[in-house]
Amino acid sequence: MRPRSAVALLLAASVVACSRFGPVYPPRPAASEDPPLADPPPSRVVAHLAVTAAGLRESLDGAAPRTGEGTFPLLGSDRRYTWERGPLDVAFSQGRLVLTTKVQAHVALPLKSVDVPLDLRIEAEPVVSAAYAVKLQSVDVHVASTDSRIAFADKIGGVYEKIADAVAGRMKDFAFDLRPLLGGAYARLAKPIDLPVGDAHACARLRVLDVEAGPTVLADGIEKDVALVVAPSIEMPCPDVNVDAEPDLPPLSNVASVPAGPFTVTIPIAARYDELTRAMSAAFTDGKLYFSKDYPQIYLEKPEVYESQGSVVLKLHIAGPVRSFVDADLDGDLYLTGHPAVVDNELRIPDLEPTIETRNLLLSLKAATSSDSIRDQARAALRLDLGERLRDARDKLGDELTFGSDSGCFHGQVDRVEVTGIHAHAGYLRVYVAVTAQARITVPCGSAIPPPSTPPP
Repeated sequence: MRPRSAVALLLAASVVACSRFGPVYPPRPAASEDPPLADPPPSRVVAHLAVTAAGLRESLDGAAPRTGEGTFPLLGSDRRYTWERGPLDVAFSQGRLVLTTKVQAHVALPLKSVDVPLDLRIEAEPVVSAAYAVKLQSVDVHVASTDSRIAFADKIGGVYEKIADAVAGRMKDFAFDLRPLLGGAYARLAKPIDLPVGDAHACARLRVLDVEAGPTVLADGIEKDVALVVAPSIEMPCPDVNVDAEPDLPPLSNVASVPAGPFTVTIPIAARYDELTRAMSAAFTDGKLYFSKDYPQIYLEKPEVYESQGSVVLKLHIAGPVRSFVDADLDGDLYLTGHPAVVDNELRIPDLEPTIETRNLLLSLKAATSSDSIRDQARAALRLDLGERLRDARDKLGDELTFGSDSGCFHGQVDRVEVTGIHAHAGYLRVYVAVTAQARITVPCGSAIPPPSTPPP
């Protein structure tokens, strides 16, 4: 009997053994050109904003008028006054910002001019507007003096009120702009972050949906939690987006509360099945995988992965000579099916088993032990190590969320990466990864907490 005739008879026998209706291979889903869909759930990137008292003092000192002048009526004529203030002192009391300073006033009184000290006290409530500006509302300015001469002039001409009005007007116009700093973070998050995955091209996206700000806390500075509501995803291949387009920062939404402390962002990783195919091909030598000790010349090649009815199907081409009680040259396809799972940051298919047709084909060749060997080899080869990919994502996200500017520093640190789920779809696999991180915005930049030299595992 010629070898090819023997193979034909063996294959025919296996078909009869499979089913009275013939072999039924796992059906393929309909072809689709659509990219893998990540469909991320909204998450919050929470950053603790701290404007230190020193930074606030510097900004307010530049905003408050240093000098002033005017006239007031006294005894039927206008009298002239000028004043000059000293440096501001910043304090906080009962939820309000308190600024105090000394003012030296020069007042023209009848018969002579006098120089008298004044006490200037400014109380206000700091808020962050929808335009990302720290502003002062409910501004109260108090001017007082223990000098009886200026007190008499104030009773007549309202000197205190004139000085207080000049200062209050400037303080109401004060605005500390946070837009450059938060805008920089927003622009970085909005643009795709390249993630090389072997010869594949992937990218992480943190599409910003909204920006929220919690209540203000006064503790040796202005502190509040700011949350960037994002829709994060990692997609393979990376979709075409206009990376040069400058995103518009949405208006700030002041909300009753923002979750404090470290935040968790759930990132879906959407990968096509050809990514798994490339990962499996890397385990083959020159495109072939020799797996059997009993049949050392049999090899597997041309792996192909697809989804069928919720399971992952692995199609392999088996070839090579069989030298047993009959001589034959194998040349056919094997089908193995299973369900994807993540074990210790490795994507595996632990229940991968031959289909009925494939198992019966191997049994008909008296290669039952090789059937288990094929299965075990396929299980071992069809593994995609997500650990390195997740480390890249962690490092990339940490780097992208750490930067400084003249207005302040934005520092982000990723603490933990955990795979929480995996689902098979017709054209791709979707893996859910939970990233736990923390972020801090510090103004001015010099007081930022430096990042650790080595990130935690």
